[in-house]
Amino acid sequence: MKKISLMLLLCSIATFSFSQNIDDIINAKEVERIEKILSADDMEGRRTFTPGIDKAAAFIADEFKKTGLQTLTNNGSYLQSFAMVRPKFISASCNFDGVSVDTRDVIVVTSKENLKINEQSGYEKVTIAAGANLNAEARKYINGNRNYLVLVDTSFAKTFNGLTRAKSQLYKSEKSIVFVLAAQTPKTFTVEAKHEFTEQKLANVAGIIPGKSKKNEYVIFSGHYDHLGIKAVKDKDGNVLADSIFNGANDDAAGTTAVIMLARYFKALNNNERTLIFVAFTAEEVGGYGATYFSRQYNPDDVKAMFNIEMIGTESKWGKNSAYITGYEKTDMGKILQGNLKGTGFNFYPDPYTTQNLFYRSDNATLARLGVPAHTISTSKMDSEPNYHKVSDEIGTLDMDNMAMIIKAIALSSKEINSGKETPSRVDTSTLR
Repeated sequence: MKKISLMLLLCSIATFSFSQNIDDIINAKEVERIEKILSADDMEGRRTFTPGIDKAAAFIADEFKKTGLQTLTNNGSYLQSFAMVRPKFISASCNFDGVSVDTRDVIVVTSKENLKINEQSGYEKVTIAAGANLNAEARKYINGNRNYLVLVDTSFAKTFNGLTRAKSQLYKSEKSIVFVLAAQTPKTFTVEAKHEFTEQKLANVAGIIPGKSKKNEYVIFSGHYDHLGIKAVKDKDGNVLADSIFNGANDDAAGTTAVIMLARYFKALNNNERTLIFVAFTAEEVGGYGATYFSRQYNPDDVKAMFNIEMIGTESKWGKNSAYITGYEKTDMGKILQGNLKGTGFNFYPDPYTTQNLFYRSDNATLARLGVPAHTISTSKMDSEPNYHKVSDEIGTLDMDNMAMIIKAIALSSKEINSGKETPSRVDTSTLR
């Protein structure tokens, strides 16, 4: 039955291809070619801030160039470069209406070494009221594009210090956010803060196919291309193993391979009404920095869907011809995708590993928290995947034929969204953490 289903899927997609033979573009041979390069030892595990990840970025950019994608800003580069800054706190002071505020009640998120503001600095004053979701509200301002003085109700005194985590996702920019635990809104204020910063450069790799009639409506296809790099691994007796390279063939060279092949297929079709963005994210393994930065460059209302692809190299718990979608119940995107696969035998299932909070653990999360129907597609058996985050995550453990089939299914299932005929419902942000 599985073989029959696979053939039905191939026939269905081939019929849809409008004179483009999908098997000539998306096939096991091409999957293997890209996978071999991305997960090769000379990529050194693609760890963030290493030459290995730079080499991987160059390869992905070259594939996008050969495909004929446009660059995001028409600057000739497929690299979306940015910088993370690591702050070292030196000092801070705060004064509300002539009264000094305890510095323990002040958190300054900035990339400026010397910040000094007052009521005339143009900072928008906003409030996080008692009973609100502190983290969700704070995230809204952190992801915004303005300078804010955020007044946090004193009922959050016990959890206020947790907002310092925002400093771990600090990008080099002119934007600053000041959180103050306060009982009332001041008429006058001064805030001063001093930090020292270490700058670290990063880059996503991205390209686009402009839409024909809906250029300002975006559909994103993504995966992360970083992994864990090289580190000593010991056996049960304490001996260091010869193989110390975490190749990351499934996590997530598999998703990056899918993004490259989908770009090639949709470019060949050349019939998308909405603008399609193809992006390989950096720094997922160390905090999701690449996806977070990318997401901040777009008005979330303009992003109509996001297909984030992660770890599709092994069979799902249901076997071949299947994958699952994280956060399936949060929008009707899964139903739209499945509707476009009718008669193929391929099935998208709801995430069966909900206790692991996968919806929040991959690069879809930033946009999902802003209401975008942004979901991760995966087959990884998270309760029993033997090679997850191990040196054994190598190309020999992957099923190339099944990977090609999954990529074809994603291509077919997205057709109504790409054309603008279907638009998934938005995520109810009031339910998100």
